[in-house]
Amino acid sequence: MMSKQQKKNYVEEMKKVFTSNEAVMIAHYQGLNVNELDKIRDEMRKSGIFFKVTKNKITKIALKDTKYKELEKFFTGPTAAAISSDPIMSAKILSKYAKSGSSLKIVAGYMDGRVLEAEDVAKIATLPTLDEARAKIIGILSSPAQKFLSILLAPGSKIAILAHEKSKKS
Repeated sequence: MMSKQQKKNYVEEMKKVFTSNEAVMIAHYQGLNVNELDKIRDEMRKSGIFFKVTKNKITKIALKDTKYKELEKFFTGPTAAAISSDPIMSAKILSKYAKSGSSLKIVAGYMDGRVLEAEDVAKIATLPTLDEARAKIIGILSSPAQKFLSILLAPGSKIAILAHEKSKKS
């Protein structure tokens, strides 16, 4: 049982975490054992995501003064929250474990000022991560530059080859 001071500290900690991040993904973990939860938590931590098995009643209090107050209704039963600035990575990790046959079930999420249903979170999980998107953009931008450069260099190289061949004949 938590003391009043511990509850107060929990509420303050959760408020800080909620207000300093862009997205929240909520999942129910009933049926997962400690090892499975630790695997999820470790993977989340490696991606810079705060993954917390919540105390629902106290978490609802922490949500009241944040932009996530609409999520209160989802904090029932054995609930965990993935809180981060990268909603795509949070959704990817949760979806991976939900699809892997574990007992993890995505319930809802919050991103860009709106509540997401479980299906929306699954769709977000299919999007490329920020790093993947950057790599694709760089690939797209560098491709025309390489083609342009080869076009510019082609006439010069052809002239050099012709001059070389001409000098051999003379």
